Amino acid sequence: MSGNRAVAYLGRNAEEAPATVLNSLMGITRAGGALGIPGLYVTADPGGIDEDAKSGTLKVRLGLGWAKSHRFTTGQCPVMQYHRGLMMAILHEWVHIAKAVNATVIGIEDAPRGYAEFDQGASRKYVLNPHGALDGLQPV
Repeated sequence: MSGNRAVAYLGRNAEEAPATVLNSLMGITRAGGALGIPGLYVTADPGGIDEDAKSGTLKVRLGLGWAKSHRFTTGQCPVMQYHRGLMMAILHEWVHIAKAVNATVIGIEDAPRGYAEFDQGASRKYVLNPHGALDGLQPV
């Protein structure tokens, strides 16, 4: 599975179901509620499981959202709105971001393995360390 697709995991070895997350959210969101869908959700995936996934088309139950008068907010996260506060929290060690995202430092020779694991859904962020500059550093 490509690392840039948001999908629901339906159990080990299950098929992808890219629209399941949104359809499930609409099912549990109260009438008049709102769904926020930040980030890159599904744009296009040449390696997708079918033609819809390849073109970034989702089979979303828009009728359900319409019937329940849902509000949808989409778009990429407004990083610049949050970056200073997050930077200060990291610098003052109020937030331990590397631990929070399970940062794992790997050498450049391990990059193919890291990409493969990420592609399979590994719950970590890989940090490439091609010249050893991060050797011995502890995550903050």
